[in-house]
Amino acid sequence: MTTTEGAGYRIGVDVGGTFTDCILRRADGTLLMDKVPTTPHDQSEGVLTGIEKLAEAEGIGVGELLSRTRTIVHGTTTADNAMIQMNGAPTGLIVTRGFRDEIEFRRCYKEDIWDPTLPAPEPIARRRVRLEVDERLTAEGEIDTPLDDEQVRKAAARLRAFGVTSIAICFLHSYINPVHELRARDIVLDEFPDVEMISVSHEIMPKPPEFERTSTTLVNAYVGPPIASYLGRLTARLADNGYRHRVLVATSAGGIATAEAAAKRAVATIGSGPTGGVSAAARAADRAGIGDVVSVDMGGTSYDVCLIRSGKPEIKMDWNWFHRYCIGLPMIDIPSVGAGGGSIAWEEGGVLHVGPQSAQSQPGPVCYGRGGTEPTVTDADLVLGRLDAAGFNNGRTTLDVDGARTAVASLGRLVGLGLEETAASILRLVDANMTDAVRRVLSLAGADPRKLSLVAFGGMGGVHATTQARALGMRRVMIPRAAAGLSALGLLSANHIVDDSRGYIAPCAEVDRDHLANLAAELESAARDELSVAGVPTERVRLEWSLLLVYPGQTFDTAIAVDDPTDVETAVGEFHRINAEARLIEARAQEPVVRGVRLTAIGEVEPLAQTPLTEVQSIKPTGQRTMWVGDAWHDAAVYDIDAVRPGVTVSGPAAIVSPFTTVILGPAEHAKATPDGDLLIELD
Repeated sequence: MTTTEGAGYRIGVDVGGTFTDCILRRADGTLLMDKVPTTPHDQSEGVLTGIEKLAEAEGIGVGELLSRTRTIVHGTTTADNAMIQMNGAPTGLIVTRGFRDEIEFRRCYKEDIWDPTLPAPEPIARRRVRLEVDERLTAEGEIDTPLDDEQVRKAAARLRAFGVTSIAICFLHSYINPVHELRARDIVLDEFPDVEMISVSHEIMPKPPEFERTSTTLVNAYVGPPIASYLGRLTARLADNGYRHRVLVATSAGGIATAEAAAKRAVATIGSGPTGGVSAAARAADRAGIGDVVSVDMGGTSYDVCLIRSGKPEIKMDWNWFHRYCIGLPMIDIPSVGAGGGSIAWEEGGVLHVGPQSAQSQPGPVCYGRGGTEPTVTDADLVLGRLDAAGFNNGRTTLDVDGARTAVASLGRLVGLGLEETAASILRLVDANMTDAVRRVLSLAGADPRKLSLVAFGGMGGVHATTQARALGMRRVMIPRAAAGLSALGLLSANHIVDDSRGYIAPCAEVDRDHLANLAAELESAARDELSVAGVPTERVRLEWSLLLVYPGQTFDTAIAVDDPTDVETAVGEFHRINAEARLIEARAQEPVVRGVRLTAIGEVEPLAQTPLTEVQSIKPTGQRTMWVGDAWHDAAVYDIDAVRPGVTVSGPAAIVSPFTTVILGPAEHAKATPDGDLLIELD
């Protein structure tokens, strides 16, 4: 094939717990997808293997493919893995005297307030490497107690002696005046020149509250070196194979950043894995005109849920808890539970359980034939005829049906059930776990599932989607045509986003507008510089301003969108309205406090071209399969997804298969294709 000069390929890569998904967009807008097992010891190996598969399918060498590729966008779980396994860099913390134990106090917050036995999280920095120094700034940024340089020097020497390789520095009110943090960083570098990373809080989270800023900065120092090391290996591997452009990395706010920016602010990649899929699901639902939706991503390891209203997922500003640490940065709200195709079924006290443990990619489910011995959801689906043993993973993997049956039957004997009933019970349990996760998200948002549609994706999303929709009272399900790799596809159309803020505290009536304008100018200059480095043309940059307001005594800011960052009056009026609407309390007599200005600079990428599918008048099944749907066996027709086009309806029981996933339709369920090729399923 040929490409237009200068257009080139674009590649999206999403690393999951079980599979690494790769999407290639050709110059003419057509797509090519592949999946390979994730390589946990070094994710870059799996990424390169996936790109090699794309090159093989394209009929060219990997060197030629990469030399003709102008963009690679990568979603990585490296930072999450460092937190899950607690194997980040040995990290120390230098703080203002009196704040040594703030990270342990955690506002007295515990994730499960009803569990008195829940232990404290494993500390990122133990007390012996959390050191205090004399320094103090006022809330106005004036120096109250000068920084004691010698104490900083001794702290750096002590941390070095304890084997620390990454250091977080968090001083009181440094978001107003960073002079002490900057000086402390210089001293640490002088005393400890080979330190891997120094994270200073005014660069990571330049606004209050204090605990959230300390926690966020500490997490950044902990995961920063692993992220920097991984991205360094990945970019080197790509360059060695012919890639000549920047690697872009997904962020938890739903955008992308350069690898260099992601390495410096690695904490912003935590929880970023599912964001590409959410963005793509929102766009697909909007193009289909189906209104507000819940997106669910069922992969091999986790099940991610996101409520999308008015075409946008909710972004939480401050109170984001990941891996038992608070991250005070904007993040798309995507709660996750340990439920997926690789979720292990197990017995305890004669009771059957499913998950949250996962077989992951190594060894994987028993049916993968890679040494797994514990039955999983995928094994149960295979036993019940819901998966094609010969056509799995684009026909490259023949699933071991006998091995799956043996493993499920062994578990069944422990709980007193036969083979089929054990497999069906595994599916009931994992479906219940996933449905409960959706209910929790919707109940917290005050949303009625009966008024929403379900958008399901991920390698196993279509297998379980209609069962969950029925349990939730939903009547419509969308399965995107690229469901198996939707997160990777979403990354290709994700915008560059620089989301930053500057702290400034003053009652609204006393705001220094000139100072506010100067802060805004600093933010805009820095954001435009970063987007320029990423190669975003000036005409594609869009700026969104917010003022951060609170009532006196409130802990968390409310971001109020404004056209002009100095327009305090408009922000105050909107702030009163939002609080009255949310809390049903009229508080206009109180004077709000400005706590900062925020800029979201968006570098818009060119949209993916989509050619509408032509209509057809009829469709024939490619075969028949006996499979378990609901609570019974059914003879089901099997259809190739490429044959399902606008103009025809596929009614269940049926299976619609694609190279990397399957869509299961039960009785009284009917699927049609949209012009984009996505499946819309109506439930009677």
